[in-house]
Amino acid sequence: MAITAQQVKELRDKTQASMADCKKALEEANGDLKKALELLQRRGKQIAEKRAEREVKAGIVSSYIHPNNRLGVLVELNCETDFVAKTEMFRELAHELAMQIAAMSPQYVAVENIPVQIIEKEKAKHLDEFKSSGKPEKIVGQIIEGKIKKFSEEICLLEQPYVKNPDQKIKDLLSDYIGKIGENIKIGRFVRIEI
Repeated sequence: MAITAQQVKELRDKTQASMADCKKALEEANGDLKKALELLQRRGKQIAEKRAEREVKAGIVSSYIHPNNRLGVLVELNCETDFVAKTEMFRELAHELAMQIAAMSPQYVAVENIPVQIIEKEKAKHLDEFKSSGKPEKIVGQIIEGKIKKFSEEICLLEQPYVKNPDQKIKDLLSDYIGKIGENIKIGRFVRIEI
């Protein structure tokens, strides 16, 4: 099937992937835009996994101030090279992350950053709820684990649904950008200030 320039442009507009990558994905998907989009996302995740161990020693600090001037966010976003840190796409990602932090108020970057005492306190709270429920201990344990998982997803930036696309988590958004940019990207730290 012949792939038209219009199809390539449409996919590129949706993904910001290179023209060559868009054309290749469309050819593999026999012109199906949806399948090509999925192929590009899968490739982005594969690239992200390969680059995960690379050192990130460059980056930027981006800010977001809400129009009412009562909420502000600073976020540190790191990449491998200064060249990438200066690109519009990298800055766009940093701004998107700052707006996500403003909207969703995460407390930690990743699940592994949550202090053990916070998790234990949350478990104890839910254990008290189910003590007199009469449910088997195994079932109570599974329910509590589910609640802890949900709690962790709510307070960790990487696990939160992206506000502009709730079907995508922030870690998936990051993987997409790693695939497009071609370098490892990590969220260093952030601070959210609200009056």
